[in-house]
Amino acid sequence: MSTVIHTLHVLLAGAWLGGVLFTTFVVSPALGAMKWEEAERVRVRSQIGKQYARVASLNLSLLVLFAVLDGMVGGFGVALGAELVLLVPLLGVVASHGAYFGRRLSGLAAAEREARDEGRARELAERRRALQRVSFRVSALGLLLSVAVTALAVNA
Repeated sequence: MSTVIHTLHVLLAGAWLGGVLFTTFVVSPALGAMKWEEAERVRVRSQIGKQYARVASLNLSLLVLFAVLDGMVGGFGVALGAELVLLVPLLGVVASHGAYFGRRLSGLAAAEREARDEGRARELAERRRALQRVSFRVSALGLLLSVAVTALAVNA
């Protein structure tokens, strides 16, 4: 039974990392290549993010569950303990992205598209770009945590 749980734990970690890598290195560059205005690109990215969040949230929840189960049946070693510790900030990064960055960026992009005054549109665009830079850094942290969590899951 412990082999099955550990295998599912590792597969869930791999699926999580695969999704993060796919969105980072396939979806984001593809959206960047589109000849849309940046505000429209943000709107489309937001819609993709909402749909992806459904799948990713289930995957991440199952990953946490199977990491804990793996520890309960196979023992909580150093690698698994470190993985569980890193899952906490990873959950925070994921939650902040959906709850704050995604919604805020989408709102700024919508306001930018609807702005009647060119100066106001430029101001909103600059605020959106500044928030995108922070969002990118948070995403990079999420990617690093995801790689570490997966490596630790394999070695747990």
